Amino acid sequence: MQQSKVKSVGLGIILLLGASLGHAQPAASIDQLQWMTGNWAGMLGPNQLEENWIGVEGSSIAAMVRMTGSDSTSMFEMITIEESDGSLVLHIQQFNPGFEARTEAPQEMILEEIGENSVRFTAVSEGGMAKLGYSHPDADTFIIHVGQPDGSEIEIPLQARSIWEQ
Repeated sequence: MQQSKVKSVGLGIILLLGASLGHAQPAASIDQLQWMTGNWAGMLGPNQLEENWIGVEGSSIAAMVRMTGSDSTSMFEMITIEESDGSLVLHIQQFNPGFEARTEAPQEMILEEIGENSVRFTAVSEGGMAKLGYSHPDADTFIIHVGQPDGSEIEIPLQARSIWEQ
């Protein structure tokens, strides 16, 4: 009898912990990120950063990112955001030219908060960013919010542009 009480208490604690961890992520649907779709570009120091977000489909949204400058490409990046267990998970991986991965595996981030035209994720695996967010304050502006491991944040403002007009 004593052993079954211990098992019962242990199982209760595990369920309680699991429930509290599950509630740490806000509930969200991938459809809430449709506002990210588009081609966005801006300067990051002497380089141009370009993000191309394709529309929501199949419970995901994805972006191809490119950094160029001095007539060459210095970085490519692939980002996916997918629905998972009633919330959202972001995966990000950077590549050097030649499709050489900069890290062994993509960095994983979970949803921290979501608003009408904003979203923020927190890292749950190793990588270069502690947090990553996006906001869309007006029709022509898309801002990337990069949270550094030291707690500081860099904002990278991008502007809407058409990939069909050069």
